[in-house]
Amino acid sequence: MPNTETSAPALEIENVRFAYGGSNSFEIVIPSLRLEPGEHVLLTGGSGTGKSTVLQIVAGLVDPQAGSVRVAGSRIHSLHGPARDRFRGSHIGMIFQTFNLLQGFSALENVLAALMFSALPKSEHRERASALLATLGIQWPDSPAELLSVGQQQRVAVARAVACRPTLVLADEPTASLDPENAAGAIELIQQTCRESGAALLCTSHDPAMRARFGRVESLDQLRAGVQVGAGAGA
Repeated sequence: MPNTETSAPALEIENVRFAYGGSNSFEIVIPSLRLEPGEHVLLTGGSGTGKSTVLQIVAGLVDPQAGSVRVAGSRIHSLHGPARDRFRGSHIGMIFQTFNLLQGFSALENVLAALMFSALPKSEHRERASALLATLGIQWPDSPAELLSVGQQQRVAVARAVACRPTLVLADEPTASLDPENAAGAIELIQQTCRESGAALLCTSHDPAMRARFGRVESLDQLRAGVQVGAGAGA
Protein backbone atom coordinates (compact mmCIF):
# COMPACT_ATOMS: atom_id res chain seq x y z
CA MET A 1 0.00 0.00 0.00
CA PRO A 2 1.21 3.55 -0.64
CA ASN A 3 2.40 5.75 2.19
CA THR A 4 -0.64 8.06 2.28
CA GLU A 5 -3.76 9.06 4.10
CA THR A 6 -6.59 7.52 2.07
CA SER A 7 -8.95 10.42 2.85
CA ALA A 8 -6.53 13.09 1.61
CA PRO A 9 -5.73 13.95 -2.02
CA ALA A 10 -2.31 12.82 -3.16
CA LEU A 11 -1.66 16.42 -4.27
CA GLU A 12 -3.57 19.66 -3.80
CA ILE A 13 -2.29 22.99 -5.14
CA GLU A 14 -4.08 26.24 -4.38
CA ASN A 15 -3.26 29.72 -5.73
CA VAL A 16 0.43 29.00 -6.32
CA ARG A 17 2.48 31.73 -7.94
CA PHE A 18 6.15 31.75 -8.84
CA ALA A 19 8.02 34.20 -11.08
CA TYR A 20 11.55 33.87 -12.37
CA GLY A 21 13.34 36.80 -13.99
CA GLY A 22 16.45 37.01 -16.09
CA SER A 23 16.96 36.04 -19.72
CA ASN A 24 14.69 32.98 -19.36
CA SER A 25 11.93 34.68 -17.40
CA PHE A 26 8.60 32.97 -16.84
CA GLU A 27 5.68 33.09 -14.42
CA ILE A 28 3.84 30.10 -13.01
CA VAL A 29 0.25 30.60 -11.90
CA ILE A 30 -1.79 27.59 -10.73
CA PRO A 31 -5.10 28.55 -9.09
CA SER A 32 -6.02 24.93 -8.46
CA LEU A 33 -4.75 21.43 -9.21
CA ARG A 34 -5.72 18.24 -7.40
CA LEU A 35 -4.67 14.63 -7.86
CA GLU A 36 -6.52 11.85 -6.09
CA PRO A 37 -4.63 8.85 -4.67
CA GLY A 38 -3.39 6.69 -7.53
CA GLU A 39 -4.40 9.19 -10.25
CA HIS A 40 -2.08 9.75 -13.25
CA VAL A 41 -1.88 13.23 -14.78
CA LEU A 42 0.23 14.60 -17.64
CA LEU A 43 1.27 18.26 -17.33
CA THR A 44 2.10 19.83 -20.69
CA GLY A 45 3.72 23.05 -21.79
CA GLY A 46 6.43 24.27 -24.12
CA SER A 47 10.11 24.27 -23.27
CA GLY A 48 11.00 26.98 -20.78
CA THR A 49 7.45 27.45 -19.47
CA GLY A 50 8.22 26.19 -15.97
CA LYS A 51 7.12 22.55 -15.97
CA SER A 52 10.24 21.40 -14.12
CA THR A 53 9.84 24.25 -11.64
CA VAL A 54 6.28 23.12 -10.88
CA LEU A 55 7.61 19.69 -9.90
CA GLN A 56 10.34 21.29 -7.80
CA ILE A 57 7.70 23.36 -6.00
CA VAL A 58 5.57 20.27 -5.37
CA ALA A 59 8.62 18.43 -4.03
CA GLY A 60 9.51 21.28 -1.70
CA LEU A 61 12.79 21.98 -3.47
CA VAL A 62 11.61 25.47 -4.47
CA ASP A 63 9.32 27.69 -2.36
CA PRO A 64 6.45 29.42 -4.16
CA GLN A 65 6.00 33.14 -3.71
CA ALA A 66 2.33 32.60 -2.87
CA GLY A 67 -0.13 29.78 -2.38
CA SER A 68 -0.05 26.34 -0.80
CA VAL A 69 0.92 22.81 -1.76
CA ARG A 70 -0.37 19.80 0.14
CA VAL A 71 0.94 16.28 -0.38
CA ALA A 72 -1.07 13.56 1.38
CA GLY A 73 -2.83 16.34 3.31
CA SER A 74 0.36 17.99 4.65
CA ARG A 75 1.60 21.44 3.65
CA ILE A 76 5.11 20.62 2.50
CA HIS A 77 6.28 24.24 2.57
CA SER A 78 5.33 24.61 6.23
CA LEU A 79 8.05 22.05 6.99
CA HIS A 80 11.66 23.16 7.20
CA GLY A 81 15.11 21.64 7.12
CA PRO A 82 15.38 17.95 8.00
CA ALA A 83 11.61 17.66 8.60
CA ARG A 84 10.90 18.62 4.99
CA ASP A 85 13.63 16.27 3.74
CA ARG A 86 12.16 13.38 5.71
CA PHE A 87 8.65 14.11 4.46
CA ARG A 88 9.84 14.31 0.85
CA GLY A 89 11.82 11.11 1.20
CA SER A 90 8.89 9.14 2.55
CA HIS A 91 6.01 10.61 0.50
CA ILE A 92 7.44 11.72 -2.86
CA GLY A 93 9.32 9.76 -5.51
CA MET A 94 11.15 11.59 -8.29
CA ILE A 95 12.21 10.48 -11.77
CA PHE A 96 14.50 12.88 -13.60
CA GLN A 97 15.19 13.23 -17.33
CA THR A 98 18.87 12.47 -16.71
CA PHE A 99 18.06 9.90 -13.98
CA ASN A 100 20.48 11.50 -11.43
CA LEU A 101 21.74 8.13 -10.21
CA LEU A 102 24.61 8.16 -7.74
CA GLN A 103 27.76 7.53 -9.75
CA GLY A 104 30.14 4.99 -8.26
CA PHE A 105 27.21 3.32 -6.48
CA SER A 106 25.64 0.08 -7.65
CA ALA A 107 22.05 -0.18 -8.83
CA LEU A 108 21.17 -1.78 -5.49
CA GLU A 109 22.92 0.94 -3.50
CA ASN A 110 21.02 3.64 -5.41
CA VAL A 111 17.72 2.13 -4.31
CA LEU A 112 18.96 1.53 -0.76
CA ALA A 113 19.85 5.24 -0.54
CA ALA A 114 16.20 6.14 -1.18
CA LEU A 115 15.07 3.71 1.52
CA MET A 116 16.98 5.67 4.17
CA PHE A 117 13.83 7.82 4.54
CA SER A 118 11.43 4.89 4.52
CA ALA A 119 9.27 3.76 7.42
CA LEU A 120 10.27 0.23 6.46
CA PRO A 121 12.54 -1.38 9.10
CA LYS A 122 16.19 -1.18 8.07
CA SER A 123 16.47 -4.96 8.24
CA GLU A 124 14.03 -5.16 5.31
CA HIS A 125 15.65 -2.53 3.07
CA ARG A 126 17.88 -4.88 1.09
CA GLU A 127 15.03 -7.31 0.46
CA ARG A 128 12.74 -4.50 -0.74
CA ALA A 129 15.41 -3.00 -3.03
CA SER A 130 16.44 -6.36 -4.48
CA ALA A 131 12.82 -7.38 -5.14
CA LEU A 132 12.07 -4.09 -6.93
CA LEU A 133 15.13 -4.34 -9.16
CA ALA A 134 14.35 -7.96 -10.00
CA THR A 135 10.75 -7.07 -10.87
CA LEU A 136 11.99 -4.32 -13.18
CA GLY A 137 14.41 -6.66 -14.95
CA ILE A 138 17.75 -5.60 -13.46
CA GLN A 139 19.80 -8.80 -13.58
CA TRP A 140 23.03 -7.36 -12.17
CA PRO A 141 22.03 -5.20 -9.19
CA ASP A 142 25.63 -4.97 -7.98
CA SER A 143 26.82 -3.36 -11.23
CA PRO A 144 27.88 0.31 -10.98
CA ALA A 145 25.03 2.49 -12.18
CA GLU A 146 27.15 4.27 -14.77
CA LEU A 147 27.98 0.97 -16.49
CA LEU A 148 24.34 0.10 -17.09
CA SER A 149 22.59 0.84 -20.38
CA VAL A 150 20.34 3.91 -20.63
CA GLY A 151 17.27 1.68 -20.42
CA GLN A 152 18.61 -0.11 -17.35
CA GLN A 153 19.50 3.17 -15.67
CA GLN A 154 15.94 4.36 -16.17
CA ARG A 155 14.63 1.16 -14.57
CA VAL A 156 16.87 1.77 -11.56
CA ALA A 157 15.54 5.35 -11.38
CA VAL A 158 11.96 4.03 -11.40
CA ALA A 159 12.79 1.50 -8.66
CA ARG A 160 14.34 4.26 -6.57
CA ALA A 161 11.29 6.50 -7.04
CA VAL A 162 8.80 3.92 -5.72
CA ALA A 163 11.03 2.23 -3.14
CA CYS A 164 9.47 4.04 -0.18
CA ARG A 165 5.92 3.39 -1.42
CA PRO A 166 5.35 7.13 -1.94
CA THR A 167 2.02 8.89 -2.15
CA LEU A 168 3.13 10.78 -5.26
CA VAL A 169 5.68 10.20 -8.04
CA LEU A 170 6.95 13.20 -10.01
CA ALA A 171 8.41 12.42 -13.45
CA ASP A 172 10.20 15.29 -15.21
CA GLU A 173 10.36 14.73 -19.00
CA PRO A 174 11.26 11.07 -18.35
CA THR A 175 11.34 10.11 -22.06
CA ALA A 176 12.98 13.22 -23.52
CA SER A 177 16.33 11.50 -24.15
CA LEU A 178 14.82 8.32 -25.65
CA ASP A 179 13.80 7.40 -29.19
CA PRO A 180 10.03 6.94 -29.80
CA GLU A 181 10.06 3.15 -29.42
CA ASN A 182 11.98 3.20 -26.16
CA ALA A 183 9.99 6.20 -24.92
CA ALA A 184 6.73 4.26 -25.24
CA GLY A 185 8.15 1.38 -23.23
CA ALA A 186 9.58 3.70 -20.60
CA ILE A 187 6.35 5.55 -19.85
CA GLU A 188 4.45 2.26 -19.74
CA LEU A 189 7.00 0.99 -17.22
CA ILE A 190 6.61 4.12 -15.06
CA GLN A 191 2.81 3.99 -15.14
CA GLN A 192 2.62 0.26 -14.44
CA THR A 193 5.05 0.53 -11.53
CA CYS A 194 3.06 3.42 -10.05
CA ARG A 195 -0.17 1.46 -10.43
CA GLU A 196 1.34 -1.53 -8.65
CA SER A 197 2.61 0.63 -5.78
CA GLY A 198 -0.59 2.70 -5.57
CA ALA A 199 1.24 5.98 -6.20
CA ALA A 200 -0.27 8.99 -7.95
CA LEU A 201 1.80 10.20 -10.90
CA LEU A 202 2.39 13.76 -12.12
CA CYS A 203 4.42 13.64 -15.32
CA THR A 204 5.66 16.59 -17.40
CA SER A 205 6.29 16.46 -21.13
CA HIS A 206 6.08 18.55 -24.28
CA ASP A 207 5.90 15.41 -26.47
CA PRO A 208 2.45 15.25 -28.16
CA ALA A 209 2.67 11.43 -28.31
CA MET A 210 2.47 11.28 -24.51
CA ARG A 211 -1.06 12.66 -24.41
CA ALA A 212 -2.66 9.41 -25.57
CA ARG A 213 -1.11 7.56 -22.62
CA PHE A 214 -2.86 9.58 -19.93
CA GLY A 215 -6.54 9.72 -19.06
CA ARG A 216 -6.10 13.27 -17.81
CA VAL A 217 -3.98 16.00 -19.38
CA GLU A 218 -3.47 19.50 -17.98
CA SER A 219 -1.55 22.37 -19.56
CA LEU A 220 0.19 25.17 -17.72
CA ASP A 221 -1.57 27.75 -19.89
CA GLN A 222 -5.02 26.34 -19.08
CA LEU A 223 -4.21 26.09 -15.38
CA ARG A 224 -3.05 29.70 -15.41
CA ALA A 225 -6.42 30.64 -16.90
CA GLY A 226 -8.22 28.70 -14.20
CA VAL A 227 -9.35 25.94 -16.58
CA GLN A 228 -8.73 22.27 -15.76
CA VAL A 229 -9.09 19.89 -18.69
CA GLY A 230 -10.19 17.01 -16.49
CA ALA A 231 -10.50 13.28 -16.99
CA GLY A 232 -10.47 11.82 -20.45
CA ALA A 233 -8.61 14.68 -22.08
CA GLY A 234 -5.79 12.43 -23.17
CA ALA A 235 -8.00 9.65 -24.51
